[in-house]
Amino acid sequence: MSVLLAEAGVPFSVLPDAEELVQDRQSTSLLLNIMGFVPAPVLGDSSAVFIDIDPGYPQMWHELGLADMFDGHDKFVTVGENIGRADCQVPACGREWVTTSPPIVLDEWRVVPGGSKFSSVCSWRNPYGTVTWNGETYGSRVHEFRQFFELPRLVDAEFELALDIDAAEVDDLRALEANGWRLVDPKAVAGTPNAYRSYIQSSRAEFSVAQNMYVATRSGWLSDRSLCYLASGKPVLAQDTGFSDNYPVGEGLIAFSTLEEAAAGIEEIERNYDRHSRAARDLAEEYFDSAKVLRRLLDRLGIQEVAQA
Repeated sequence: MSVLLAEAGVPFSVLPDAEELVQDRQSTSLLLNIMGFVPAPVLGDSSAVFIDIDPGYPQMWHELGLADMFDGHDKFVTVGENIGRADCQVPACGREWVTTSPPIVLDEWRVVPGGSKFSSVCSWRNPYGTVTWNGETYGSRVHEFRQFFELPRLVDAEFELALDIDAAEVDDLRALEANGWRLVDPKAVAGTPNAYRSYIQSSRAEFSVAQNMYVATRSGWLSDRSLCYLASGKPVLAQDTGFSDNYPVGEGLIAFSTLEEAAAGIEEIERNYDRHSRAARDLAEEYFDSAKVLRRLLDRLGIQEVAQA
């Protein structure tokens, strides 16, 4: 069985135009189509699996009649590992969702000791805007982050964000600066794969605030960026989206929901840094190793063997 992976901006399979894509599809028996990058008319007759990495958005767009990204697919996979559960607000859209952990290729991420700053690489607002569904409005990271502005003033730690934020966000920029957040240009410090890896591995730990969409729906989403920190032996303090239902938290990976919990998480990491650093890499190896994740996913999809990937 041959497998083709398609995602915008990812040089796994280089598909520069529709003609080449059609040719590739003719020799492919399974397409893993991340966020529906390959449009339905090109999917053809062989099996196509929709891979959802932004849980909540494609499902709500579908329910609102704004976009149907599911058309032409046979199976549906999501990193929103709580979809289908009673406390998750992401609609299933009449589909049977196969859940999966996000993967990381561990050979590309070695443990790098040390680092001085709690950091993250992120955007202030997503390109989609807010979504209103079922009487609730769901938004971006900005709609969660504001409640954590004061964190650097509450703990003895250094904070830096490689933050994509528009200069017009004057009030938020002032609040970030006033509270001790150091901001750097993500294009300058993490604009290439090697620079991105170096930036993460020069950090002490990650402080991660999620998009409001992921938090308010309790989707179970966990950032693939956080996996890069874990694999590098960097503890992760991440806003809980419900991922704490699926993975052990408290060592290496710490979940928080309130400002007070975030401050306590920083203090815990600093108090027992070496233990949390070792636990971070252990978590990456146990739960997020790409070889294990792909094997589990193919098994859940009922796919027994892969000739090339």
